[in-house]
Amino acid sequence: MTDQTMSGTRLSDGTRGFLMALAAYGLWGALPFYLKALSHVPALEVVAHRIVWSVPVALLLLVLMGQFKDIFATLRQPRMLAMAALTATLVSGNWTVYIWAVAHDQVMATALGYYIGPLVNVVLGGLFLGERLNRTQYIAVGFAFAAVMLLTIEAGGLPWISIILPVTFGLYGFFRKSLPMPALQGFTLEVLILGVPALGYILWLGMNGQDHFVAGSSSDISLLLLAGPLTAIPLILYAGGAKLLRYTTLGLMQYMTPTMLFLFAIFIFNEPFSTAQLGAFVLIWTGLALYTWSMVREHRRNRIRVEQ
Repeated sequence: MTDQTMSGTRLSDGTRGFLMALAAYGLWGALPFYLKALSHVPALEVVAHRIVWSVPVALLLLVLMGQFKDIFATLRQPRMLAMAALTATLVSGNWTVYIWAVAHDQVMATALGYYIGPLVNVVLGGLFLGERLNRTQYIAVGFAFAAVMLLTIEAGGLPWISIILPVTFGLYGFFRKSLPMPALQGFTLEVLILGVPALGYILWLGMNGQDHFVAGSSSDISLLLLAGPLTAIPLILYAGGAKLLRYTTLGLMQYMTPTMLFLFAIFIFNEPFSTAQLGAFVLIWTGLALYTWSMVREHRRNRIRVEQ
């Protein structure tokens, strides 16, 4: 095969980025099927295994990418470790709530939470980064607030799953930007920090006869071992896709995961879907449509300015 033929079949950066992001969002969307198979295992135990088995996966990838030595320099920087400890705490809290929700037939609530996510990011940018919201974005956030109020009135209390998930993930993304290192190194540092307490918790469960790994079935052992790859691979694919895609393209693709969760909750997991929930989703979808339109319009304006 000639060089010309090879170059003709080589995927463009945009195509490769799209496929990587598509795979990441697809894996995240399908994750409830895996978690349903572990619904008999406490959420904290699943999170602990998710952390512990992510460590060898992340370290192996660092070796393959020639970045293994870089992590040692980071371990000698107290400020970097403190920031990584904060982001690790936020992401582990997000995982725990998500796993608990799936195990307790609350996939619909997780879908709503991840739909709210982009609007939470807009609010965080306005509060902490001084980013000014335009009128359309204020209206979009207002629709999200109305959706939460509707569910609060209908349930007689705050829809805590749909609030905690986007807030913890939004804060995780916000503080994660403060770590001046590639995505894989940052993820490795986070799981290394969490690895010690996670391993300690697994050993404690084993000594008390409460673990599902050593004393579990072969199915439980296999599923818990898969926790590492299923955690690390989508994050790495997402990081790679984010570098190759336009921001607006990535922003539109982020709705893929909650849409999958929404459809699975109704048509596969047969979760109840009340009129109030339908109203909340309509409000969120309206807010997201306004936000997306505003984002695309702003991107076009910036591109026109650059071209001029």
